Amino acid sequence: MTELVNLAVADGVATITLDSPHNKNALSQQLTGELLTHLEAAGADDAVRVIVIRSAQDVFCSGADLSEATTVGMGVGAQRMVDVQRAIVANPKPVVARVAGPVRAGGIGIVAAADISVAGESATFALTEVRLGLAAATISLTVLPRLTDRAAAYTFLTGNGFDALEAARLGLLTLTVPDADLDNALTTVLESLLKGAPQGLHETKKLLNRELLADIDARGKDLAELSASLFASPAAQQAMRAFLTRKK
Repeated sequence: MTELVNLAVADGVATITLDSPHNKNALSQQLTGELLTHLEAAGADDAVRVIVIRSAQDVFCSGADLSEATTVGMGVGAQRMVDVQRAIVANPKPVVARVAGPVRAGGIGIVAAADISVAGESATFALTEVRLGLAAATISLTVLPRLTDRAAAYTFLTGNGFDALEAARLGLLTLTVPDADLDNALTTVLESLLKGAPQGLHETKKLLNRELLADIDARGKDLAELSASLFASPAAQQAMRAFLTRKK
């Protein structure tokens, strides 16, 4: 089986790369399983000081794997999304998202869970769940704390897309830069983080994420069950199949 997520460690940085081009890094059970494995490995590796999550191609993440959702269901997939977000938030190392290209639905949960998210200005975002009879249930755990109430209502209810500059203004992104400057901006962030002592970084991250982690632990299971039930509903199944047909 071809690996969909790659891990490389160099100079104190663990780079986790989403590399599933056939479905634009959709959050399949295989991809989320491998992502969890690599997050755990990087978190436990004393040689790692900082973790980067990025994509190998020009799409960061297309959201849930709708082909999987219309066949095997989302009982496992929905809980996996909770687990992925928790693995990022609870990881002892700072996690930085390098965002390039489109980010849709569940992929926004990864961006929001990261401690720092840096994007190129051509990146685009959309919480499209509502248009398929779904709700952004599991990723609400990390996305809602980043947004104002008004921004959350607009983005969650309309499903409208927004660009990287708007994402930074709304609080979803830490920084938006010209596409050509993305890697330089990432390097600058990493250099600053690597100046921190491991204990200082770990304890500071715990302080920053204490309430968020407690909320994930308190509500994650219920939101995963809600998400799975919505994916299994006749309305959502019909909408997803129609979407997949249009794509062909």
